[in-house]
Amino acid sequence: MFVRGVVEVSSHCRENCRYCAMRRDNRALTRYRLAADELAELIIHQRPASITDIDIQAGEDPVAVREVVLPLVRELRRRTNLGITLCLGTLSQQEYDELREAGGDYYVMKIETGNPDHYDLIGAPGSLAERVAAICYLARTGWKVSSGLIMGLPGQTSAEVEQTLNLLTLLPLAGCSVSPFVAGEQTPFGTSPNGDIEQTLNCVARLRLCAPHWIIPAVSAMRLVSEDGYVRAFKAGANLATINLTPSSARADYPIYKRDRIIMDEERVLSAIADAGCDFSPIGIADHLRNAPEVVLPKGVNIFA
Repeated sequence: MFVRGVVEVSSHCRENCRYCAMRRDNRALTRYRLAADELAELIIHQRPASITDIDIQAGEDPVAVREVVLPLVRELRRRTNLGITLCLGTLSQQEYDELREAGGDYYVMKIETGNPDHYDLIGAPGSLAERVAAICYLARTGWKVSSGLIMGLPGQTSAEVEQTLNLLTLLPLAGCSVSPFVAGEQTPFGTSPNGDIEQTLNCVARLRLCAPHWIIPAVSAMRLVSEDGYVRAFKAGANLATINLTPSSARADYPIYKRDRIIMDEERVLSAIADAGCDFSPIGIADHLRNAPEVVLPKGVNIFA
């Protein structure tokens, strides 16, 4: 199992996704941006020894990209050999290029659903076509790219799940996540039922069979909807765990789902890996992917056919 750390650097977001509690219309949320120098100190000197990669996440916040993420990535690249993953939403091509030049390795760009009409219904950023174009641009310019879907989104049909899985296997990806839907507080979908863990784990297994080389994370939402969901994700085919390094003073104000989060700290993550009968990898994601098959989108393929 690959083990990475995550720092959630900003809860500001310009998007208004109907499923996410960080949506811009959530006026009840206290917004924050962390300081790059403090994060660098935390990651460089206080990260657990099992971590080989760091995931820098934020709401879609161009200010945080300029003022926090770019200097942080440059400092980490200068002072560590960590693989650097970024999950910052849809940005401009110039911003992607600057982040790549600064030292980013791996970019997470989730589509959530592969049906254009459903994508619009859930209020995801821009359009599905724009999201896919961003994934293709990132892969074409040297990034390793991961995407993902949410199982159990309101309005989701079994046909749309199949459409999403088919689209994901056509994209130039190095990894993919499957997260069960969790009803977020202060969202239009706040009273909807959570996603089913069995369907979620079945999707993990299908992706593993379709793409044996992919990086597939176990996600904290699995633990939120099912006590043993995180451990079972490893048994279903997940090969990445994430230790939350976000300072405790900020965690409650980064409610991807809700303020009452399951924080996957070092003890929980390493215990889950052990319970699944696995061990953690001494090789990081970036090093692993340098030897993985190159994935490109075949010319002439219509991904929305």
